Amino acid sequence: MEHQSYPDPARTNASSSAYLISLINSALQAHQAGRLDAAEPFYREALALDPAHAEALHYFGVLQHQRGDHVFAAELMGEALKLDRTDAVCWSNRGLVAAALGHPQEAMICYDQALQLQPNFADARNNFGVALQAQGAFDEAIGQYRLALAVNPSLVDTHLNLGTALNKLGRYDEALVCYQHAMALDPHSAEAHFNAGNAYDAQGDHVAAIASFERALALRGDYAEAHINLGSLIGKLGDYAGAESQYRHAVALKPNPTNLVCLGGSLGAQGRLDEEEGFYRHALALDPNYADAHQNLAWLLLKRGDYQQGWAEFAKRWRKSDYEAIAVPGVAEWHGEPLAGRRLLLVGEQGFGDHFQFLRYARVLEQLGATVDICVREPLLPLAGRIPGVHRALSGTPDGQYDFWVPMMSVPSCVGTELSTIPADVPYVFADKAKIKAWRKRVDAAGKAKRKVGLVWSGSPTFGNDRYRSMPLAELSTLSELKDVAWYALQKGPAHDQLAGAPEAFRAHDFTADLHNFDDTAALIMNLDLVIAVDTGVAHLAAALGKPVWVLLPANSDWRWLEEHADSPWYPAMKLFRQARLGDWAPVVKRVSEELRDGSL
Repeated sequence: MEHQSYPDPARTNASSSAYLISLINSALQAHQAGRLDAAEPFYREALALDPAHAEALHYFGVLQHQRGDHVFAAELMGEALKLDRTDAVCWSNRGLVAAALGHPQEAMICYDQALQLQPNFADARNNFGVALQAQGAFDEAIGQYRLALAVNPSLVDTHLNLGTALNKLGRYDEALVCYQHAMALDPHSAEAHFNAGNAYDAQGDHVAAIASFERALALRGDYAEAHINLGSLIGKLGDYAGAESQYRHAVALKPNPTNLVCLGGSLGAQGRLDEEEGFYRHALALDPNYADAHQNLAWLLLKRGDYQQGWAEFAKRWRKSDYEAIAVPGVAEWHGEPLAGRRLLLVGEQGFGDHFQFLRYARVLEQLGATVDICVREPLLPLAGRIPGVHRALSGTPDGQYDFWVPMMSVPSCVGTELSTIPADVPYVFADKAKIKAWRKRVDAAGKAKRKVGLVWSGSPTFGNDRYRSMPLAELSTLSELKDVAWYALQKGPAHDQLAGAPEAFRAHDFTADLHNFDDTAALIMNLDLVIAVDTGVAHLAAALGKPVWVLLPANSDWRWLEEHADSPWYPAMKLFRQARLGDWAPVVKRVSEELRDGSL
């Protein structure tokens, strides 16, 4: 009789255990080296031998998380934690997976559990900070980052995260220190140089910002975000062609809606309108709700005079945060419903020039049957209260009960404004009569024989196209030689300092120190014969007052001035003087001088 031999159970278990350990070691070695495809078969074989091996489940879950399969990763780590609830590292990694799945509260619970088990776990502190920061809890996040660095000062990512949180709070000097620590630890960190560039840019140190972005790109040529931010910075400084080049690199790397809109905008800023449209359309094909693409496309269509499509696009311009900042809680937004007998709040938006241009719609809304209150920025209150159709003007938080509210610049889309139906009856803004009379005495001192002309040569330096929209006063110096013109400076802000070195004719009637608000400016304008201005709020104010206005426009002028027009359908008494070449004001000033010399107004 033959006897079968059976292996010794003790020897077999030892052999299997050793093999399992070797599999897991091989998996971890390949995984740590970044060879995920090589690590996966080892993990799978180890789990086939022992489906309840917590370490294999945990790190196979990490691998799946790194590949983007966060659901599978959550399942694997969940099984691992059922087997070993004391593994702080697994809890922290499970938090990363929860964050990737969009479950921030669950992520923070996981990080907290890890820290309960291991209070000096620096990585978990860092991850907890990231989760807090994602919810806008910047101060709490900073606390977690500092605790992590107290345990392990060599964590480059934590220095970067701390810098980003400080940057968000406007603490740029502190943020730069963090980025410098990160660069000292890792001089080849493109992200550290990129973040430093953002902090320098926020401080207004454009030279340092450009150098930082360029260094980031030297370290990582495929850094799309660095291309975008560098492009945006040099575009803000007026180099739209350079911005276009950077944006094209970004679009080639990441053709997402943001990058496409940036590229389109740089083309539009160069006057290449036919080229820009396709990029906005492409962005909207990827994300039909992308507000910036709707807004830029609207501006393009409106500039072409396509008001039907332009206003429809403009109605979709809202970023969530911008909309929430002006929305009236508990009140329905008006979209064109009947207004007879209804109370409506007209809410101002964007710049002062936009306000002055669209205040005209209060009268339109009143004619539709509404009782119209208007909410505007405080400097506009006196003037807004005298607008025809306005029942009450207010600033700040509305305190009345309304049937509807509507953003001021949405009214044209609601009432179907076309080029031929723009409500252009001027004046619709009125200065204070007593102030007009008070200014008359001072203005008459210039001599009744001279034409009295107000002058504005610069707008707000924070405006995106201000480099080209504004001009140095020196560019207008030839106008000072005209003998029959008395010049009145209406310029406020930093550019007013240019008067100090200007010809005497420009300095002779400078009352700007007494212009405390737009009501004062309006009263002075009513005593002038003409206002010559670059595209600013004062130009709109003067035109809304019914005064003749000559607007000097850059070649990449704003949507509201259409293309090639020498007049404006918005303001009957306005004349437009356009650049032929971006940045070249000399021919514009020459035409203005000739028309003034010929006696034109």
